[in-house]
Amino acid sequence: MSKNQKIAIIGGGLVGSLLSLYMAKRGFQVDIFERRSDPRARGFIGGRSINLALSDRGWKALEGVGMAEKVKSMAIPMVQRIMHAQDGEITYQRYGKDDQAIFSVPRGPLNLMLLERADQHPNVSLHFEEQCKDIDLDSNKITFLKGKNKTEHREHYDRIFGTDGAFSAVRSRLMKTDRFNYQQTYLTHGYKELEIPPGKDGDFQLDPNALHIWPRGEYMMIALPNPDKSFTCTLFFPFEGNPSFASVQTREEAEAFFKEQFADAIPLMPHFLEDYEKNPTSSLVTISSYPWNNEDKILLLGDASHAIVPFYGQGMNSGFEDCTVFNDIFEDCNGNWTEVFPEFSKKRFPEAEAIKELALRNYIEMRDKTADPEFLLQKKIERKFADQHPDLWMPLYSQVTFSHIPYDQALSKGIEQNEIMKSVMDRPDIHECWNEPEIMENILKAVKDRNNKRINSEV
Repeated sequence: MSKNQKIAIIGGGLVGSLLSLYMAKRGFQVDIFERRSDPRARGFIGGRSINLALSDRGWKALEGVGMAEKVKSMAIPMVQRIMHAQDGEITYQRYGKDDQAIFSVPRGPLNLMLLERADQHPNVSLHFEEQCKDIDLDSNKITFLKGKNKTEHREHYDRIFGTDGAFSAVRSRLMKTDRFNYQQTYLTHGYKELEIPPGKDGDFQLDPNALHIWPRGEYMMIALPNPDKSFTCTLFFPFEGNPSFASVQTREEAEAFFKEQFADAIPLMPHFLEDYEKNPTSSLVTISSYPWNNEDKILLLGDASHAIVPFYGQGMNSGFEDCTVFNDIFEDCNGNWTEVFPEFSKKRFPEAEAIKELALRNYIEMRDKTADPEFLLQKKIERKFADQHPDLWMPLYSQVTFSHIPYDQALSKGIEQNEIMKSVMDRPDIHECWNEPEIMENILKAVKDRNNKRINSEV
């Protein structure tokens, strides 16, 4: 493994900037090329960004390059969901155990922090306003268009990492190769960013240690806290239909709709009509591609290989985990590039497919089920059983959010758990007897029976 090899990272977003720190830590000279101008000079532009929910997988990746403590300075712990019903009723659901939380982090400041740390490393060079136009796969020469004048130049690199997002130029080049699979699917829903500013006293207007949800069946609004005591709100709404972005367009229509559906939020959002009018409506896409590597020359990570919708809070976390998984495989393969790239692609693909599926399912859960008494009771029963038998049952959400269990294993286990819980919830008297010892005994028997069946099938 030669440290003299030239490494290019195309895309200076969250994953690209973090990956550069991992590669620089190993002694490689890294060039980051970013299509946008330097955000440290122009400032972060809001209006189309969903706040990030940083959890265990992401924290592990940040710890690996010594960034966790710095990021914690702007991260706000959220220990529970708070659901706001249309009639104003409030319900609560903890995410995990008492010491577990997900953390609200603003995307822009986090990206700036990672870029700044990368720029401070002697092994990393940042290049902004550099658009990747093409890659010669035989020579690994990248053609860039530089600056406003689009001056063309070509650079050779031994290894190229594509971390340039859902509409990756690197992936677009690989799509022209033989047997490269690609699929993109848009949700029928889009999103619009709104804001709950600080109150007149300068403090939060809602509980800051929670993710707030206004579930309304076919749509929902969420709110995540920011360090400046505001909340970033996101309305997830159909593009067409009634109601939808198509039917709620004017200020008058927006005001009538919000008064009907989000009456308790309106007093907290003095500028919501201006936000609704000026902020863009953005789409939500899921992307699947394979393989993520071209021989031992080019590798895709993050959204460039597996963009997902944001409803499990795992988009950034899975991208950050790409960096730690790659780092581990690099170590296991002793830096043998011919083994590292295909091994990473092979291992990570099924895990990415699983979190894609989980994220789509969680949208239905958040908008439809978090206001459903049956769903809330099921989660209460699961939590009780998990507390009594932590060695036998970890809730699916905890597997995804508070562990490093591969996503595909978590999905399989979650399906199994849901089948057990369906039989429990099918009892007509479950609302009366859910707290009886018999219920815990029945779940325990079902879990042990499945474990024994699995063991016997493996023998």
